[in-house]
Amino acid sequence: MALGSPKVRSEPQPVSAPRSLTLLGATGSVGGSTIDLIKRGGSRYRVEAVTANNNAAALARLSRELNVRFAAVANPSAYAELKDALSGSGIVAAAGEDALIEAAERPAEWVMAAISGSAGLKSTLAAAKRGATIALANKECLVCAGGLFMRSAAAAGANVLPVDSEHNALFQALTAGRREDVQRAILTASGGPFRTWSMEAMRAATPEQALRHPNWSMGAKVTIDSATLMNKGLELIEAHHLFALEPSKLDVLVHPQSIVHGLIEFRDGSVVAQLGAPDMRIPIAYCLAWPDRIDGAAARLDLARIANLSFEAPDPVRFPALAIARSVLEGGGAGPTVLNGANEIAVEAFVTHRLGFTGIAALVAATIDAAERGGLRNEPQNVEEALAVDHMARTLALELLPEIAAKAS
Repeated sequence: MALGSPKVRSEPQPVSAPRSLTLLGATGSVGGSTIDLIKRGGSRYRVEAVTANNNAAALARLSRELNVRFAAVANPSAYAELKDALSGSGIVAAAGEDALIEAAERPAEWVMAAISGSAGLKSTLAAAKRGATIALANKECLVCAGGLFMRSAAAAGANVLPVDSEHNALFQALTAGRREDVQRAILTASGGPFRTWSMEAMRAATPEQALRHPNWSMGAKVTIDSATLMNKGLELIEAHHLFALEPSKLDVLVHPQSIVHGLIEFRDGSVVAQLGAPDMRIPIAYCLAWPDRIDGAAARLDLARIANLSFEAPDPVRFPALAIARSVLEGGGAGPTVLNGANEIAVEAFVTHRLGFTGIAALVAATIDAAERGGLRNEPQNVEEALAVDHMARTLALELLPEIAAKAS
């Protein structure tokens, strides 16, 4: 049951414990929050497999703590360290892309898909194709290959549950009415660390400043995307695929307090919102126990103490990334895949001081233009095509980087 499918069950049956789990991206921030909830849940959960990109020591430690059966690192050069660290434990160690796919294919009912970037596409798709319940924290699966991913999930009867706080909020708010009565789905954005900065100040912004998010503790890539508002643009594309909503029904509001995470407006004028503290353990807990609810670990919301909630429209001049993402969503085809690949290159160039902050959106826009001129227009129909388009977009972005960096300096 993919969220975009017309055959969504309105009252799914509760699941009995223990629920078997696999964590793709166990050592990242989402993985850490998930593990915190798993440990609090005691015998309710059993972890089948865990993966990490490169941190063999941390993965081995988690593997032993959680008593998993299979552990894999994406980087083959980290295999020896992982194998040595798991020696005598009975836990199978593996490495490489095929090992990540094997982890996703192992017999776990529920899979946390939290591998950052397009690197998570193949393994997450493998979990979808076997009909697992997928807690989706990887934006790139839907941005790079949203149509393909959701079709595969629907064909296999997989449940796709959104982990992003905004999409999780929409998922919960949608239960208040019929899908055909939805007028608008509104994602909220904190505005990031540069919400009130001038364009001149943002041109001189450093990676260290961009990584100081005012509300959330996230990985570096997501935090930089939040600073440019590209994060919200990617989320518009995600929402389109997750909820089968046309772009005209998707909107964004800047909400600095990060308390209201998403709103659904119905045809009668009613607006249903989901509120919660800015803690990823809230949406993760909702996915972890779905269709039940469990005791949460996050601080309880005290609206009297917060006192004021404010909202404003995003500024398209200072934050052009949002408009770029909306444009490729409306245009369809290969645009979203190109956008994602170019953005990953741009963010990495910014973090390594090869590109100014305002150059991130400029490089993405230039790459999309170059891709369209080069005839890169068709939507990927399979994972190989999606990764090929992603590779071509990255190549174009790297070729354009020196020119855009010079202009943005």
